[in-house]
Amino acid sequence: MRWLVFATVLTSACTQDGGHIGNPLMLPVTGASTLFDNAAYTQRRGTVEVIVKSSFDAIISDIASGVGPTLTEAMEAAGIPPRDRPTRIIQLQSNLGLYQANPGALVTALMVYGG
Repeated sequence: MRWLVFATVLTSACTQDGGHIGNPLMLPVTGASTLFDNAAYTQRRGTVEVIVKSSFDAIISDIASGVGPTLTEAMEAAGIPPRDRPTRIIQLQSNLGLYQANPGALVTALMVYGG
């Protein structure tokens, strides 16, 4: 009986879902990859923010009309796949009032849609 309890306790630590930390030996590698991922995201977000804020009136006009070079450039910079863009334009149009008042919200929406 003791053997069964010992074996159960011993093997319960060998599950595939060992928690949110993961393999402790991989923490330095995971930390480094997170650092590089964050740097790439920050750079991409900065590019989208410059496009939106420097051509704000043009991008709002492009969203309202459903097409335009500034909107295309911003979506490309945000990494929105071309197949998703028609749906995302409809979503942007439905919240146009918010984006007219808050360019930061538009930047955030584009980044969320870009993944």
